[in-house]
Amino acid sequence: MPRDLGLRTRVLLFFALIAVAGLAAVGLGLFLGARHAQGRDLNSALAYAGLVAALGILGVTAGVWLLFDENVAKPIERLSADLRSRAHAGVASTMDTNDARYLGDLAPAARAVTGQLSHSSTAAARAVADATQQLAADREQLKALFTDIPLAIVLVNAAHQITLYDGQAAGVLSQIHVPRLNASIFDYFDKSQILAAHKTLRAKRNCLSVTLRTTQGDLEIDARLLPLSRGDGYMIVLDDAHALMDADDARPLVYDFALTNAQNRLGPMENQPLNALNFVVFDTETTGLMPHKDDIVQLGAVRVVNGRIVAGEEMNTLVNPGRPIPKESTKVHGIADKMVTGAPDPIATTERFHAYAQGAVIVAHNAPFDMAFMRRYGKSGQLVWDQPILDTVLLSAILFGASATHTLDALCARLDVTIPAALRHTALGDAHATAEVLCKMLPMLNARGLTTFERILQETRKHGKLLEDLN
Repeated sequence: MPRDLGLRTRVLLFFALIAVAGLAAVGLGLFLGARHAQGRDLNSALAYAGLVAALGILGVTAGVWLLFDENVAKPIERLSADLRSRAHAGVASTMDTNDARYLGDLAPAARAVTGQLSHSSTAAARAVADATQQLAADREQLKALFTDIPLAIVLVNAAHQITLYDGQAAGVLSQIHVPRLNASIFDYFDKSQILAAHKTLRAKRNCLSVTLRTTQGDLEIDARLLPLSRGDGYMIVLDDAHALMDADDARPLVYDFALTNAQNRLGPMENQPLNALNFVVFDTETTGLMPHKDDIVQLGAVRVVNGRIVAGEEMNTLVNPGRPIPKESTKVHGIADKMVTGAPDPIATTERFHAYAQGAVIVAHNAPFDMAFMRRYGKSGQLVWDQPILDTVLLSAILFGASATHTLDALCARLDVTIPAALRHTALGDAHATAEVLCKMLPMLNARGLTTFERILQETRKHGKLLEDLN
C-alpha cells in the first residue's frame, strides 16, 4: 500500500476493495453459473452461481481482514502500548513508528507528543531534583544516624507492619524469620504479647520495657517499645542485639516511610489493590529444561514493595543438585560442579524461599517452569504454595498484545530495562530484571483500569495459551 496516502484514504480503499472484489465475485459467479446452465435447469444454475459468489465474497473478506489486521489493527495496538509505556512507565527511548507507517499522520503525531512529554518530564524532574536536594541530604543524615547508633531498631506502623529496620535488627530478625519490609511484626514475635504491649503503650505514651517471645517460642529478647509522635505506630528497640550480631555482618538500613500510614488490608489478596501488595520476583538456573527430572543449581529473588525493589532483601544462592551439571547447561548459565560444592540442596533452598515469599505475590517470567521445581521439591517438606502467582509473560500480553514478542530480553528493550551482560542468565540478574519490568508494568496496568489483583487474573486467563506454547 503506498505510503503517501492519508489514513482516511487508506480506510476508504479497504472498503472499496471489499466492494469491487465482492462485485467481481458475484460477476464471476453469474458467469460460471451461465456456463453451468447449459443443458441444466435455471435453479441449479442460480444455486451454482450463488455458491461461487458466496465463496468468493468470503475469501475476499478474509483477505481484506488480514490486510486490515496487519496494517491497521496491530500497529494501533502496538502504538497504544508504546504510548502507555512512555506515559506510565517512564520509557524514554525513541519510538519506533515503522510498524505504523500506513497509519497516516498518526505515528508522527504520537512521536511528537511523546517527545514533548519527554521534554516536559525532564523539566519537571529537574525542578523536583532541585527542590528535594535538601531532603536527600536529610535522608542521608538519617541513615547515618541509624547506622551509627549501636541499637537494633524496628519501626512498626499502626497495622503492625515493619516500615524500617536497621542492620542490627536485621541480624536479630534473621534468627527468627527472613527480614522483610512491610511484613507483619507477628511473623517474628508473639502476637498476643505485642498487642497487649501496644495497648499499654497507647494508654501511657511512655517507654515500655518488655521481654518478647519469638513466634517459635524458643527465644526471648529483651526489648523496649516507644510510641511515635504521630499516629499509633511504634518503635521496638531490641536491647540484646549487640550479642547476636558481629560487626562484620552489618547490613544496610532498610525502610519505606510510605508504609507508615498504611492501613491493614483484610481479606484475600485477589480483592486488594495492586499498590497494596508485596511481590517476590524470582528466577532459577537449572540442569535442564525438564522440571520433572532436572534440578535447580541457582535461585535468585528480590522483593518489591510499594512499586519499588527493596535493596538489601534479596535472596541469592547456588544450589547443589546432587549430580553432575551437564556441560550444555553450564554453557548457558556458567555454573559448574565445583561451584556448587558445599551449597545447600534443592529441598533446603526451596524451604528457605517458601519462608521468604510468605505474604507476597510470587512473580516470575514463565512462572509455570520455575514453580514446577518449587512444587516438586516442596512435597518433601509438605510445603503449601498458596501464594498468588503472576507471570510477566502474561502481563506483557495484556499490555502489548498477544502477537508481540514476550521474551525477557524483548520486554527489557521495550521498557528501557538494562540487564548487564555479566548478569544475564544468572538467577539473581534475571530476577532483578524481571522485577524492574514488573515495576514499570504496574502503573501501566493501573492506567488501564486493572487496579486489583482479581482483575489482573481475569485478563491473564485470556492469554493462557502463550504459556502452553512456551512449555
